[in-house]
Amino acid sequence: MIKRQLNRSYRISKYVFYRETLVDSKELFWSFIGSFIGIGCIAFLQSLYLTETENVFLIGSFGATGVLIYGAIQSPLAQPRNLIGGHLISAFIGVTVYKIIPDIIWLSAPLAVSLSIAAMQFTKTLHPPGGATALIAVIGTEKIKALGYLYIVTPVLSGVLIMLIVALVFNNITPMRSYPVKGRFARMVNVFGKNKNKGK
Repeated sequence: MIKRQLNRSYRISKYVFYRETLVDSKELFWSFIGSFIGIGCIAFLQSLYLTETENVFLIGSFGATGVLIYGAIQSPLAQPRNLIGGHLISAFIGVTVYKIIPDIIWLSAPLAVSLSIAAMQFTKTLHPPGGATALIAVIGTEKIKALGYLYIVTPVLSGVLIMLIVALVFNNITPMRSYPVKGRFARMVNVFGKNKNKGK
């Protein structure tokens, strides 16, 4: 009995490991193209319209966002609600914390990240790169700090919208990929429709 359970557990573990480490070349290709175009568009606009001393259009947290919305498009954390809400809420919290506690970094940095996590969880907009967006508002360059609440609009909102548009295009080019994931309501409608057709 125990041996059978161990064998079963081993087979399940082996299958899960195989599935998790399986590389789909098409998925890899579209993840690369999407992330390259998404980040590339923001970087291009930055180089075109901003001087070297004003480079605040492209922030580090967008790199982590790219991993989610181009490489893990089925993840709940990668969906548009989480992408936009997570970044905007975190940016607002980061700027607010910096304005209240500008000079005590050992307090302002963890407070900005912790509050943004709590706020994203509360609003169901959890997006891990949001924590970095909040942190950048506190520890970023003087140019970023000088933006104040404008930081929420640009670079955060403007960059997020560019990345979302690219994700909507490149994640839906092939029938193998679909973004965003259909909501619970859409799934219910599909199930209802199938059952209705079976009854005919």
